[in-house]
Amino acid sequence: MPPSPSPLQPHRPHVLAVAWPLLAELVLGFGVGFVGMWLVSKDSDTASAAFGLANHVQGAFFLLFRIISMGVGVVITQNLGAGNRRDADRTALASLGASTWLGLGSALLLFATTGPLLTAMQATVEVRDLARPYLHVLALVLVLDAFNASMAAVMRSHLRTRETMLNILSMHALHIALCFPLMRGAGPIAPLGMTGFAVALAVSRAFGLGVHLWLWREVLALLPSWHDAIMIRWDTLRSSIAIGLPGAAEAIAYRTAMLVSVTVVSAMGTAELATQGYAMQIMNVIVLSTIALGFAGEILVGHLIGAGELRAAWHLVRKCLYWGLGVSLTVAILTALTAPWTLRLFTSDAAIITQATTLLWITVLLEPGRTCNIVIITALRAAGDARFPVLAGSASMVIVMGLGSWFLGIHLGLGLTGVWIAYALDEWVRGGIMATRWFRLGWVKQAVASRKQVNRPLA
Repeated sequence: MPPSPSPLQPHRPHVLAVAWPLLAELVLGFGVGFVGMWLVSKDSDTASAAFGLANHVQGAFFLLFRIISMGVGVVITQNLGAGNRRDADRTALASLGASTWLGLGSALLLFATTGPLLTAMQATVEVRDLARPYLHVLALVLVLDAFNASMAAVMRSHLRTRETMLNILSMHALHIALCFPLMRGAGPIAPLGMTGFAVALAVSRAFGLGVHLWLWREVLALLPSWHDAIMIRWDTLRSSIAIGLPGAAEAIAYRTAMLVSVTVVSAMGTAELATQGYAMQIMNVIVLSTIALGFAGEILVGHLIGAGELRAAWHLVRKCLYWGLGVSLTVAILTALTAPWTLRLFTSDAAIITQATTLLWITVLLEPGRTCNIVIITALRAAGDARFPVLAGSASMVIVMGLGSWFLGIHLGLGLTGVWIAYALDEWVRGGIMATRWFRLGWVKQAVASRKQVNRPLA
C-alpha cells in the first residue's frame, strides 16, 4: 500500500466542491427525463414503452461523443496540472472540429437506421410507430449534443464546474418549461406528444451551445473560429483519442449489452417493456451521486497525475469510493422502500408496480458493484489507464449482462427479475476487477507514461 498521501495543492478544490455542481446538473437532467416519462405515461403504457426504448437508442449514440469529451477532458486536466496551458488550449479548440463531424455522422446514421434498429430490438408495431418520429428529431439533436459534451468537458477540466452547472441547469430548465406546451398542447400549439419532448430538447441544446460559446470567450479566453469547427487536427487529438476511444468503447460495450437485454425484455411484451422503463427511470435517482463523485474524481485525478502526485490520487479515489458506497446504498434502500408510491406517478397497473418494486430491490444489491465501476473506471481513465476497463470488462458485459439476460430471463423463465439479476452479477464482476486494478497499483505504469507526456518530472 502506498504511504500517506501528499496534500492536494492549495489551488485545487476539495472533491466534494467539484462534485456538488455536477450532482446538481445530473439531478435536473434526471428531472427532465422524469417529467418526459410522466407526461408520456399520461397517454398509455405503450407510449411509455416507446419512450424508454427510444431513449436507450439515443443514449447509445450519445456515447460516441464520449470518444472526444472523455479524452479531451483527461488530456486538458493533465496539461493544466503540469502548468501547460498552451497545449490545453490547443486540445480544447481541436475538439470542436472532431465534434462537428462525429455529431453529423451520428445524426445521419441514426436517421437512416431508425426503422431497422427498432425492428431489430423486437419492438411491436405500435411501439415502433411512436418511437420512429421521436428518434428522427433526436437525430438532429445529436449534432448539438456533440458540441455541448466537448465544451462542457473543457470547462470542467479548468475546474469551472459552477459556471458549467449554471449553463446546464438553465438548459434543462428551459427543456422542462417547453415540454408541457409542446407535449400536451397549449393555446395555438397542437400537442406533439413524444416528438414535443425531442423538439424541446433541440431548443434547449441550442441555447446551451450559445452559452458555452460565451463562457469559453469570457471565462477561458478561448475564441474558436469557423476553421476550428470544421478542421480535424489529428496530431493534436491523438492523445485525446488514445484515452477517449477505449473509454467510449467501454461505455459502448455496456450500452450494447444493455440494448441486448432490452431486446430480450421487448420479446416478453409491452407490459414488461413499460415496467423496465419505469424501473430504469426511478433507478437513475440512485446513481446520480455516484456519477457526480466519479466525474469529480476524474477531474482532480487528472490534475494530480499531471502534477506527479500519484499517492494523493490513490487516496482520493479511496475516499470517493467510500462516500459513493455510503450514499448510493442509502438512496437505493430509500428508493426501493418508496417505490410502491413513486411508481403510481407513471401507472396504476398493480402488476407493473409490484414487478417494478421487485426490480428496485434488486438494485440495492447491484449498487456496490456499480459504484466501484463508476468511481474507479473514471479514475483509471484519468490516470491514462484507459484500455484496461474495456479489455477487462467487455467479456462480463457481453456474457454476464447480455447473454445472462437471455439465459436467466428467457431460458430459465425468470422474466424481468432474471434480467435484473444479470445486471447485478455483471456490476459485481466488473467492480471486483476494477477495484483490484486500482488498489494493487496496476495503473501506475500508465500514469507515469502520461506524466512524461506533459514534460515535467515526477514530484
